Amino acid sequence: MPSRHDLDRAGLGALLEGEPRYRVDQLWDGLHRRALEPDELTGLPRPLRTRLADEPALAPALTLETERVSDGGSTVKWLWRLDGGARVETVLMHYPGRSTVCVSTQAGCAMACGFCATGQAGFERHLTTGEIVEQVVRAVRAARAAEGRRVSNVVFMGMGEPLLNLDRVLAAVEALNDPRRFGLGARHITVSTSGVVPGIRRLTALGPRFTLAVSLHAARDALRDVLVPLNRRWPVAEVVAAARDHARSTGRRITYEATMIGGVNDTSSDAEAMAALLRGDHAHVNLIPMNPVAHTPWTASPMPVIERFAATLRGAGISTTIRRNRGQEVGAACGQLA
Repeated sequence: MPSRHDLDRAGLGALLEGEPRYRVDQLWDGLHRRALEPDELTGLPRPLRTRLADEPALAPALTLETERVSDGGSTVKWLWRLDGGARVETVLMHYPGRSTVCVSTQAGCAMACGFCATGQAGFERHLTTGEIVEQVVRAVRAARAAEGRRVSNVVFMGMGEPLLNLDRVLAAVEALNDPRRFGLGARHITVSTSGVVPGIRRLTALGPRFTLAVSLHAARDALRDVLVPLNRRWPVAEVVAAARDHARSTGRRITYEATMIGGVNDTSSDAEAMAALLRGDHAHVNLIPMNPVAHTPWTASPMPVIERFAATLRGAGISTTIRRNRGQEVGAACGQLA
């Protein structure tokens, strides 16, 4: 069922029929400034708040099932139940000087990547715009209540393939970018894809809106076919060509993600293949040690191996970072959301 963040001003106006027009602005601003319940909108008259409290369209879209905290309170993972019973997870991560929320765009995922718990769970349904946006609202409220912190970055890297739910993702980005709602700058929003080429091409045509991240994981088709089955539809050279065109058109650097799996995609040949593929591009590579995932024999590459891989990429002039994993013990790290 659509939620309050799926409603435009006309939709809110229909709920407020008979009220002064300025009440629409009050309701719009309140719902997009961290209010979860109409009763929190103290600028509205009490009788109106009471009436709106019974409006199904204004009810919260997410019901909390569990909250788990790790890293000394710096990482929080929430499991939400959605309308119809589907479940998704959201992760809030605090760093010195910034806080990032990782949101889901689908319940489950159809990509079936073997190193990812979400992909192994299968696909259930797309999230609505409201369900996506409310994850950010919840994180904003939690950050403020805990330490008076501000969520400064949103990454669409939770459960699901964002570019297969692109219309709703774009509407969510618009809400986050809108100065009257969340006011997040485009450079503080990252949308990830496992390589949906038509979606990348569509984003390029729309122009710069956020940072694009591509889950690369391997530069050789034979290996990427295994790690990212979507590669059988859009091979790695086609994915990178689309990302390269996006960078040239928008002026925005592409981020490539590579989960490092011991003895699988971390060899010197793999590093050289990735260096050859990305050399000269406006790109940055994040190397991420694989996090533990049930039902797979794979494990993370040893750190010295990852460091040698990074050195090969840097030697080719490619900006590279080795990412620190967060939230492993509560299943909140990359690839563990299920």
